[in-house]
Amino acid sequence: MVAHDKKRLGILLVTPALIFTVVCFLLPVLALLLDAFRVGGPDSVDGAALHWGVDRFVAFFSEPLNRQVFMRTLRIATLVTLFSALLSYPAAQAIVRVSPRYRGLVLGMMILPLMVSPIARTYAWIVLFGRNGAINSILLHLGLTDEPQRLLFSEMAVFVGLLQLLLPLMLMSLVSSMENLSRDITLAASTLGANAWQVFTRVTLPLTQEGLIVGGTLVFTGCVTAYVTPALLGGPKVLMLETLLYQKVSVESDFGTANVIAVILVAMTLAVNAGLKRISSSRSST
Repeated sequence: MVAHDKKRLGILLVTPALIFTVVCFLLPVLALLLDAFRVGGPDSVDGAALHWGVDRFVAFFSEPLNRQVFMRTLRIATLVTLFSALLSYPAAQAIVRVSPRYRGLVLGMMILPLMVSPIARTYAWIVLFGRNGAINSILLHLGLTDEPQRLLFSEMAVFVGLLQLLLPLMLMSLVSSMENLSRDITLAASTLGANAWQVFTRVTLPLTQEGLIVGGTLVFTGCVTAYVTPALLGGPKVLMLETLLYQKVSVESDFGTANVIAVILVAMTLAVNAGLKRISSSRSST
């Protein structure tokens, strides 16, 4: 009887949050997904009957500009995710080895960039990448170039800005995983003759892959959904899906194409998460 009452109490406590999630998140997303596959209907120009299909997606990818923007978004997001993992693993291993007395300070410094507005951080990169910025000044001083280079409004600028913006998310995920990894395991592997690379690939990486999956999903999702950084550092010359979506809504009032782009962004995120989990499961089985 007591267990039954506790179960009912748990359901009552969860119900308000569940209703809020369904009404404010799931229903709007479901409406967006359905509208992206809607073809014809009373709002159509030619008065075609309502039916469902992928006509809007075919029309979207039939345009060369849209294909170019899609591939650019996928390429930059993949590179940012890959480089954030490569940079975060050594940093996470160093952080977990810091004395507990100073670990809180190190973690605070790690989280500090997340407390700064993305707009402020992006404008800092504009100052650095400008024609009269610090990077061009260094290149000219070292004699590596005869004139200031165009660093802004390039894929490189967008890549660097997104990497600096989202790197802490990967780092926090890996630190959380490595804190639960006993040093005795890695010491035992070294004692049995494994070198540093073998310890990492056969011990550390498999045991921290959950943190890698979470961090990779967060970073990739952040890349494909970020607007401020690509808009300011890439400008109109380096369009990504999120900036293209903004143009379709605000400039062209093309909500049908905007819905298609939104569905593509959701599908990319789910595909990356599923892919990372599949790689993780395949490594675990072997």
